[in-house]
Amino acid sequence: MKELKSLGKVTNYLFDYSPEVLEAINNEHERNYFVKLTSEEFTCVCPVTHQPDFAKIKVRYIPDKKLVESKSFKLYLTSYRNTGIFHEDVVNRIADDLIKLLDPKYLEVEGNFSVRGGIAIEPFANFGRGEFEELAKNRLAHHDME
Repeated sequence: MKELKSLGKVTNYLFDYSPEVLEAINNEHERNYFVKLTSEEFTCVCPVTHQPDFAKIKVRYIPDKKLVESKSFKLYLTSYRNTGIFHEDVVNRIADDLIKLLDPKYLEVEGNFSVRGGIAIEPFANFGRGEFEELAKNRLAHHDME
């Protein structure tokens, strides 16, 4: 395993979008299983008004050969703090960055943004490959039918 840059080191927080802080570790398990990451303290800013936006971000994925290292994921989410970005773009960018890093079998990202201007926005993006392509289609069609 390569040496990790963040875990166990002094933390240098970045507050502008920095995907390069993401790191992966080896998945030591052959079976399919879900990993769920939840952050209730996500912040970014509106790209037009520069007002702060707050969200709960949920990531669920079925790993292949790699897992996201959790401290690097925290630093990655923190890097959005001063980034002007729309809510829908947040979840799609997180999904794209994690797909690029991990090449997971399945991945979904959900953002539950706090109400602002009387409207809560809750975007959802997902991805599946191989045997999990059908799961991705079904989850997208039914993700909010709980």
